[in-house]
Amino acid sequence: MTVSGRLNERATKECTLRGSLWHVDAGWATFAGPLHHNAPHAHSTAVYLAGLYGTFRLCIAGSRWLTCRSAVIRAGTPYEFDVGGEPLGVFYLEPNIAGADALAALVAGGEDVSGAIVGSSDASPLRSHFELRPDTEDLRASMGDIVGFAQRRARRQMDERVARAVEAMQSRAADALSTTQAATAAGLSASRFQHLFTREVGVPFRRYRGWHRLRAAIREVAHGGSSLTAAAHAAGFADQAHFSRAFRLTFGAPPSRGL
Repeated sequence: MTVSGRLNERATKECTLRGSLWHVDAGWATFAGPLHHNAPHAHSTAVYLAGLYGTFRLCIAGSRWLTCRSAVIRAGTPYEFDVGGEPLGVFYLEPNIAGADALAALVAGGEDVSGAIVGSSDASPLRSHFELRPDTEDLRASMGDIVGFAQRRARRQMDERVARAVEAMQSRAADALSTTQAATAAGLSASRFQHLFTREVGVPFRRYRGWHRLRAAIREVAHGGSSLTAAAHAAGFADQAHFSRAFRLTFGAPPSRGL
């Protein structure tokens, strides 16, 4: 990128810098907003990260720090990042939709580094999401394009039995399935289901269920204006402290820095 390009990006950012934005929907979730250092953490879904106006620092699975513009992280892969207060866009794709390989096409010239795909030059499609703050229907249409783009490039499909269990969980947002209920939805014994789920998704079922509860609470806060306490209870957390611990473990930072 030329120096003038950098100056143009900086000027645009200074004109449009706003607070964080979350949207949680069936099959995906997205975040855009300024962040700093998020400690090591791992997700239960494939994740696409993008510096909206420039590069950010990324450390994958304890390896060396990298400077990149975008990255795709596989489910279960630990990583940390430092954005230095700049806006970061994040897109979480649920495993029944597609995996990390399907998001790789969003990273121009991506390079495989320690199990992640890292790019250095591409601008993110999430930038307009952050700047324009589209209404729900426009946002769904825009993100639907990304989901469709990813699905068309997926190299493999999830085992349909595990996909059924994930979809059953998503249809009961306020009531997370037990292992037995999820196994029944998959048509498998509990032990076989748990083994297959970990192989297909990349994390154990109980861990993914925790993510499902967390995204339900985030949706309540982001979409409905609920308090953290009310959202935590609605999503099945014992109290706000329980929710805050889960949030920190999942995102590497407390809710006050990302919600």
